[in-house]
Amino acid sequence: MNLDKNIKEKKQELLAYFRDRATESLTHIKTKFADTQPNQRGDAINKALRITKDNLITTLLQQAEKEKWTNQEKLEAILMVTYCNIVVMIESRNSVRPYEYMDFSRRVGELWDPFCKLCFYYPINDLSLFIPPLFSEVKKKMTDEIAAYIDNLTITDEEKQGLKKYYDKVWSLVSSGEIQLELDLHFSHNEQKYVVDFKSGFGSNEKGNTNRLLLVATIYQNLDDNYKCLLFVRAEENNSYFNTLKNSGIWEAYCGGEAYQKISEYSGYNLKQWTETNIDWANDFNSETTKHLTDNKLLQYLLW
Repeated sequence: MNLDKNIKEKKQELLAYFRDRATESLTHIKTKFADTQPNQRGDAINKALRITKDNLITTLLQQAEKEKWTNQEKLEAILMVTYCNIVVMIESRNSVRPYEYMDFSRRVGELWDPFCKLCFYYPINDLSLFIPPLFSEVKKKMTDEIAAYIDNLTITDEEKQGLKKYYDKVWSLVSSGEIQLELDLHFSHNEQKYVVDFKSGFGSNEKGNTNRLLLVATIYQNLDDNYKCLLFVRAEENNSYFNTLKNSGIWEAYCGGEAYQKISEYSGYNLKQWTETNIDWANDFNSETTKHLTDNKLLQYLLW
């Protein structure tokens, strides 16, 4: 395969390439896992195709470096490679273990998140990624600050120790272990730090996750670095859990078209326009996959 700037326009060539790789991989996988092991076959073909995609992108980026491609040229090439890989992953997984409603809707959401993040990995705007703080570091910093404040109070040593003990009890109520401060994306733009969580949509059992996101955002907003917390949701229609976060005052929450607008605003690339121009699930899948998804009313979940 010839990897040049025009790869972004070679959808059919990329689909054929990934399908050939999938056929090679499945031949080996079927000798390793029996017909009675569809889960293992599905996991194996997904892994094999991810490796193929990663190798292709690594080679593409090396070529881009030699030829001094712009970030937009790199991004559009990688978007097309990634989309074609997703199409063939869904086809191949469906051939060894046909999709049902729950696993298909979940899988579509899992694939949307990393697809959107490509705009931030190869941004048009001047932004940079950063490593999020560890909760242990944040906790130690806050604990040291409170301890120093208590030590300077004009009270007895016994009272100081009592206050520190109560403060430790508060931490034990917040978490019995470590809180995960790492979200899906962390970037800086115009001297502002942003932390981002991507979600496919909000189901009927999201109370625990909603409370976790509220806690994490509260911690970020109490740090010195002036973080802003962004929530990007794929689904246009959401429930009270989304509204709780949107109205919290600590999350800037966007869904559907608004989420795409914000992705474009921050990254500098109109991902929504790219998807409308290049994504055509029903016609890009092979006929067997399209028939299965149509017969089982699953195509409706492929709204990106």
